[in-house]
Amino acid sequence: MTLVAKRREDYRAPEFTITDISLDFTLDPTATKVVSELQVKRQDNANAPLELDGEHLQLLEVAIDDLPFGDYQQTDSGLVLNNVPDAFTLRIVTQVNPSENKALEGLYLSNGVYCTQCEAEGFRRITYYLDRPDVLARFTVKITGDKASLPTMLANGNPIEQGSNTDGTHWILWQDPFPKPSYLFALVAGSFDQLTDTFVTQSGKSVALELFVDKGKRQRGEFALEALKRSMRWDEEVFGLEYDLDIYMIVAVDFFNMGAMENKGLNVFNSKFVLADQASATDEDFFNVESVIAHEYFHNWTGNRVTCRDWFQLSLKEGLTVFRDQQFSSDMSSPLSNRIKQVRVMREHQFAEDASAMSHPIRPDEVIEMNNFYTVTVYDKGAEVIRMMHTLLGADGFRAGMDEYFRRHDGQAVTCDDFVSAMQSATDIDLTHFSRWYSQSGTPRVEVKRAYDAASDKLTVTLTQQNLTTADQSEKQDLYIPLQIEFLAADGQHVAPDSGMFRDNLVILDKPVTELTFTGKGSDITPVALGNFSAPVKLTSDLTPLEWLHTFRFANDAFSRWDAIQQLYNWCIEQYYQGSPQQVEKVIWQGLYEAVEASQDNPEILGECLVVPSFETLCQTRENIDVHALNEARQTFSHDLAEFMSDLLLVIYQTNQSDSYAYEPAQVSSRRCKNVVLTLLAELPLAENLITEQFSGSDNMSDTLGALKAAQQFDLVLFNNLMNEFEQRWRDDPLVLDKWFGLHATCDRSDILAQITLLRQHPQFSQQNPNRVRAVIGSFAFYNTSGFHADDGSGYRFLTDYLLELDKTNPQVASRLVTPLTQWQHFAPSRQALMRQQLSRLLDDASLSKDLYEKVSKALAYGHDS
Repeated sequence: MTLVAKRREDYRAPEFTITDISLDFTLDPTATKVVSELQVKRQDNANAPLELDGEHLQLLEVAIDDLPFGDYQQTDSGLVLNNVPDAFTLRIVTQVNPSENKALEGLYLSNGVYCTQCEAEGFRRITYYLDRPDVLARFTVKITGDKASLPTMLANGNPIEQGSNTDGTHWILWQDPFPKPSYLFALVAGSFDQLTDTFVTQSGKSVALELFVDKGKRQRGEFALEALKRSMRWDEEVFGLEYDLDIYMIVAVDFFNMGAMENKGLNVFNSKFVLADQASATDEDFFNVESVIAHEYFHNWTGNRVTCRDWFQLSLKEGLTVFRDQQFSSDMSSPLSNRIKQVRVMREHQFAEDASAMSHPIRPDEVIEMNNFYTVTVYDKGAEVIRMMHTLLGADGFRAGMDEYFRRHDGQAVTCDDFVSAMQSATDIDLTHFSRWYSQSGTPRVEVKRAYDAASDKLTVTLTQQNLTTADQSEKQDLYIPLQIEFLAADGQHVAPDSGMFRDNLVILDKPVTELTFTGKGSDITPVALGNFSAPVKLTSDLTPLEWLHTFRFANDAFSRWDAIQQLYNWCIEQYYQGSPQQVEKVIWQGLYEAVEASQDNPEILGECLVVPSFETLCQTRENIDVHALNEARQTFSHDLAEFMSDLLLVIYQTNQSDSYAYEPAQVSSRRCKNVVLTLLAELPLAENLITEQFSGSDNMSDTLGALKAAQQFDLVLFNNLMNEFEQRWRDDPLVLDKWFGLHATCDRSDILAQITLLRQHPQFSQQNPNRVRAVIGSFAFYNTSGFHADDGSGYRFLTDYLLELDKTNPQVASRLVTPLTQWQHFAPSRQALMRQQLSRLLDDASLSKDLYEKVSKALAYGHDS
C-alpha cells in the first residue's frame, strides 16, 4: 500500500463555493434518504469541473436547476460534475445505512439513537459536498422520523417549524443563520430525558439551555448544566464573548469516538463527559465534565465564528480553546493542581510524541489521514504555545489581541499566521521569532549550569537551548523561549542577577546561549528555572538533591516547589535503577520527611508531591531503557518512601477524612491527598484494614476508587474481592463499569492476557463502543507496564492482533491505540525488535486503513533511517 500525503504548502482556495445548503433527512435504520440542495457559485477557473467529496454513499439522483444532470463521474472518493454553470442550484439525493456505520463517522445509529460526527471529514459520508473547512454555508435542515421511537430530532441553529404526518412520522425544520463549514453540521434523533434552563447574557438576551441524556440519567446531568452556565458567564467576563443563538443544546451519547464535538448550537458529547453525581463519578470525573463542557462552549467563538482555513491550521482552534478551558478550570478550582495535571500530560504523552516517528509541529506540514491530526501536540503543546504568548503579552495585551482577532476575522476561515498577526498588533512585542513554535517540531532542551569565579566574586548562570533533530525535521532553528526563573540564596532569600531579565522572574532565551551574572553575592545561589512550566521544554540543571529540597522550602512559585520534589524523585529512582540505592543518603530521606511534615496543613501541594513520577514520565529522560529494571526501581523506591515515613503518612491519612461529600476545591484537595497517601501505604502490610474500611464506608466514587487502586497495589486476593463487590453494584451501568474494566486491565499479574480475554467476554463489553475499548485495550497498552512490555513480546502481539480486528470497523480508534507500539525509541534494542516485528505485521495487512498505515509506516521508516 502506498498513499500520497497531503501537504500544507499545496493549499489552494476552492474553485467553487456553496453559500446555502438545504438538507432533508428521512431517517431509516438501513436506508436513510438524504436530499441536499446546494447554492453553488464558481470562484475561479471557468473551465474547472465541480469536484465534490463523498464516501460510502448510494447515489440516487443529480439535478442542476431542477433538470436531471448526467455529465458526472462517480468515484470511491467523490463526484465530479463537468460543464457546470457559474452559479446554479445543485440537487443531490443519496442513501446511507446508519446501522452498518461502525466507524462512527458521518451519520450512524447506535442504541436506537441517530447521531453524526463530521469532524474532520465525516460529512462526506452523508452527502456529496465540498467537505473542507474553508467553505462556509448557511444550513437549513429538515428531519423526518418515527414519532414513537424518535420523539426528539435535533440539528444546528434554531427550530423554525415542526409538524406530524399521517403515517406515524413527524418532522422538524432547523435553521442556522451563521455560515459554517460542513464539519460543524450535526443531527441527533432519539428518545431522551431532557434538562432545561435559561441563561441571560450580559446584553440581556435570554438563551434556552437544553441538555439531553439517556432515559433514567436526568439527575446525573445537573452538574453539566450548571457547568455550562459557569462557562458562558466566564467567557463574557474574561473575553467579552457572548452567545449568539436563541438555544444551546448538548446531547450525551454512549457511542462516540471523541470526547465531544462543538457543532454550532448542538454539541454532541461522549456521555462520560456529561453524566456525573456523587455516587458514580470521581472528583476527576467532575473536573473533566466541567472542563470539556467549557471547551466545547468556548469553541463557539474560537472554532465556529472564526474557523480554520484548512486542517493543517487545526491548532488555531484547538490549541487556543484548550488554553481557554485551562484558564477557566484554574479559575473554577485549583490553579496549582490544574497546572500540574497539564504538565503531566505534556511529560507523559506529548514529549513522547515529539520523540517518536509521529513528531510534527503544532501546525503540521503533511498528513495522510486527517483524523491523525488530533494529537497531544496540536492540542496540548498548541495550548502551551498560546500560554507563552499570554505570558509575553500579559493579560491585557492578550485580551486586546483577541479582540482584534475577532474584529478582523469574525465569520472567516483563517490561518495560524492570521492569529499571530492579530496578537502582534496588540502590543509592541515582535512575535516574528516566537512564531517558529508553529513550524518547528520537537521538545527543546534547556540546560542550566553555574560557574563561580572567586577572584571577582562573580557567579555566571549559563542557560543553553538545544533543538535536536526529529523524525520529520533534520534542520532546527533557535526558538524564542520565555523562561520563568527565580534565584535563591543560601538563607532562602531571593536575589536578582546584575541584568538580562525581560521582566521580573522572566528571561528570554532567543539564542543558543544566554548568560546571567551575579556580582558580589557569593557562589551559593540556587537557580529555580521553568517556573509554572513557562515553556514546553525539557530542563536539566546542575542542582544537587539538597538544592532541590532547598527549592521546595523557599521558592515562591508553587509549581517549582512541586517540580523540585519530582526532580528529586527522578534522581533517587535513577540511583535504584543503576543498582546503587545507598546513594540516597539518610539526609535526603530526612529532608523529604521534613518537607512532607512541613506541608501537612497544605493537602493540595502534599497530594501532588507524594505522587512518584509515572513510568511514562521517567522514560522521557532516559534512553536504552531496561523496562522491568526501571519499573522495579520505581516500585522499590515507592516502597522505601512509604516505609520511611509511614508514621507521618498515617497521620496525614487520618487528618484528611471528611464527614460528608462536596465537590469543592478544599475537599477535592483533601480527598486527593488522602487517596494518594493510601496508595503509598498500600506498599506496607498495615494498609489492609485501611483499604477495606475506606471501601466499605465510602459515600462517594472518589474514595471507592481510591480504595480499589490501593487494593490493586496491595494484594491480588483483596483486590479481586473488592472488585467483585464493585461489579455487583454497578454491573448494569457500563459508564461506571469502565473504571472496573480499566483497573483489571492495568493490574500487574502474570495471567493478564487471559484476564483481558475474559474482560472482552463480559456482557457489558462491546467492541463497537469506543469507551469500552479504551477502558480495556487502551488501559492495558498505555498503562500496564509489566503486561504490555512482557519479555516474550506477548503484550505487543496481543495489541497487534486486536488492532487488526478493530481496524476493520473503527480505524480512528485503532489508530489511537497503536501509539504505544510506535514509541519504541527509548527502549533497549532487543525490545525495539519485538515492537517493530508487530508493526511489520500490521503493515503487511493489505486492507490496513489509512489511519493505521500512516502511523505504522512512519514508525518503521523512522527506525530504518535511524
